[in-house]
Amino acid sequence: MTATEFHIDISQPDCQATTLLAEHSGLSITQIKQAMQKGAVWLSNSQGTNRLRRAKKKLPVGAQLHFYYDPKVLESSIEKPVLLADEGGYSVWIKPRGVLSQGSKWGDHSTMTRWVESNDKQQRPAFLIHRLDRAATGLMLIGHGKNTTKQLSALFANKSIHKVYQAVVNGRFSQPGKILTYDKDIDGRKTVTHVRLIEYHQESNHSLVEVNIETGRKHQIRRHLSQAGFPILGDRLYGGGEAQDLQLAAVSLAFRCPVNDEDKSFHLPDSYRPLPG
Repeated sequence: MTATEFHIDISQPDCQATTLLAEHSGLSITQIKQAMQKGAVWLSNSQGTNRLRRAKKKLPVGAQLHFYYDPKVLESSIEKPVLLADEGGYSVWIKPRGVLSQGSKWGDHSTMTRWVESNDKQQRPAFLIHRLDRAATGLMLIGHGKNTTKQLSALFANKSIHKVYQAVVNGRFSQPGKILTYDKDIDGRKTVTHVRLIEYHQESNHSLVEVNIETGRKHQIRRHLSQAGFPILGDRLYGGGEAQDLQLAAVSLAFRCPVNDEDKSFHLPDSYRPLPG
């Protein structure tokens, strides 16, 4: 079956979601339950529209059941994220390449928040604080309480968190120590990216660069470097080739913690960082 949607009005009391979805889709009860756990089933009622994961939840008359079925999404798997630090109200994780920051209507099992929530031994909720490109790797903060999540999100919005990225690009990037700034608008919005050379590998003609951004537009680093003639290695969208994974990583986060008012600094281990060569 190809990707398709099912929208079912609840007109009778005591209906079970699994039974209704199996009747309309032709899938087995087991397949329906798996899809529910992976975030592909939603329920609309007077309280809004939310994912439905409980197979035995009572469905109120007048509600509507939604099933977004895409076998490619549901069959996808991800490399496990790695816990770097647990600060109680939030935790710091290493996001592998290919892991989504957030889900879609088709599912959320391949996202950071869902994976963390499902694998947390303390059974805490997991809230998204900021995003990182699916193709990129590196550090991500995950909130475990609504208030802490709101406070940390505000730090990102107010540019009070210092983020540093590293990337391997094609070509020789400028001279060591010289910082180049790119501020070409992206999709009509102001963007600012600062880049400096860390190391040049002559044999491969690749440069390891450090990147700081003042704004956070979609694919900002990738687009600015590509426009400057230095596409990131492995960037299939912006000219970096397809021979390897995207060589872009979020390598450090530093901020004043809103929970205990302490300075915090987290760094990606060297083994996870991109290397020229």
